[in-house]
Amino acid sequence: MSLREQINNDIKEAMKAKDVERRDALRLLSSAMKQIEVDERKELSDDDVIAIIQKQIKQRNDAAGQYKAAGRDELYDKEMAEIAVYEVYLPAQLDDAELERAVKAIIAQTGAASMKDMGKVMGVASKELTGQADGKRISECVKKLLS
Repeated sequence: MSLREQINNDIKEAMKAKDVERRDALRLLSSAMKQIEVDERKELSDDDVIAIIQKQIKQRNDAAGQYKAAGRDELYDKEMAEIAVYEVYLPAQLDDAELERAVKAIIAQTGAASMKDMGKVMGVASKELTGQADGKRISECVKKLLS
């Protein structure tokens, strides 16, 4: 079963269980996937769905930060609940030690020696670590290891 099919089945289960928050969060995700399919006229692969989920999580994190700063705790909690629903569909995230090992291997593979080579390393790392680590975490690790 593809990730897309799993999400659609989970929407139906949430409807049957009358889990309004989960249903609404998954419907937003499904809507984002349908929008990409219509705009780009293509069938989404699991990698495409993972990229969409990561984008949605990033948007929710940004909004949650703004709500927290404005003292809107109820909206902050709603965004964090949606993030929790979305994270279920992502592959297991690398911890800091695993991420550092993976980035060191990529640096050795690309022959990078300084910050000038960061773009080359990030290009490979972004592809290889898709779904396993956030782009911001990868970038910070690459900077740390190249400086």
